[in-house]
Amino acid sequence: MLLLVSCGDPIEVRKPTPYSLPQPAFFPDAQNNIPLTEEGVELGRYLFYDGHLSGRTHPDSMFSCASCHKQQYAFEAGYSVDGKVRGINGALTPKSMLPLINLAYNGNGYTWDGNVESLENIVRSTLVDTVEMAGNIDTIVKRIAEIPLYPPMFEAAFGTSTVTAERICNAIAQFILTLLSGDSRFDRYVTGRGTLTDDELLGYQLFSTEEGADCFHCHGGQGNMLFSTYLMANNGLDADGIPYRIPTLRNTGFTAPYMHDGRFQTLDEVIDHYSEHVKFSQTISTLMHHLEDGGVQLTPREKQYLKAFLLSLNDSSFVTNPEYGSPF
Repeated sequence: MLLLVSCGDPIEVRKPTPYSLPQPAFFPDAQNNIPLTEEGVELGRYLFYDGHLSGRTHPDSMFSCASCHKQQYAFEAGYSVDGKVRGINGALTPKSMLPLINLAYNGNGYTWDGNVESLENIVRSTLVDTVEMAGNIDTIVKRIAEIPLYPPMFEAAFGTSTVTAERICNAIAQFILTLLSGDSRFDRYVTGRGTLTDDELLGYQLFSTEEGADCFHCHGGQGNMLFSTYLMANNGLDADGIPYRIPTLRNTGFTAPYMHDGRFQTLDEVIDHYSEHVKFSQTISTLMHHLEDGGVQLTPREKQYLKAFLLSLNDSSFVTNPEYGSPF
């Protein structure tokens, strides 16, 4: 607590309370470079769910971050139209959504294309993108400043009640960085708090070996509990393939459709791709070790095992945690 002395009595100015990320078991150290505070995170949660940030003001047509990043779908859209998502005016985004999962541990940038290094910049660009939220920064700042709820929250989070675009984007980024998933059935198994079925264990064995499904090089495993390296890779979807961000495999049971263009509606289709339909291109990842065979060539029973394991990475507490839900 800092005391400011003037001609009158001392004025107490409360500093924001540092926010400590609850470290899931076996996770690496967080790599986010945005300081987190309790007050900043709470402000960000309100803003994340507030439709006043969009280009519309009518209560029946306002658009918020949560309009596309829905908690029940692990903060992904939960649908696609030809691999894209509808924005505020019905136009389609260039690519499908990436779920907002464990981004505090992603030190390799964001977006499918890997061309944005700052989460705050992603927030700002989303607010003003004509397809996504179609807002105007000056209008957003004025609108938020006029809502009685917010100036005290900005003061608690940043020391003064002044509303700025930078503070709005910072607060939303703070909230997103707290969206942690680390309590799946697999997590409970590796920490001795639960068990897996025989099918799930056999699927994990396939996942973790080159002679099996050979997933672990890109998606980790017990040595990488994020279940992604977050690097860029071409996974053989097309003959003219382009490298895209490697997404986490956590909560894949909630995040269909799959791939950057949403081409696969089910996990079965995803597994079939890696099993039999991998295509060669000049940029294909050198980690695709079974390229000459068109894939890892799993049997139907092995596909069943692998799918069972992937579904053991679902974290039901993540998609129901009230701390991540709407405060309104």
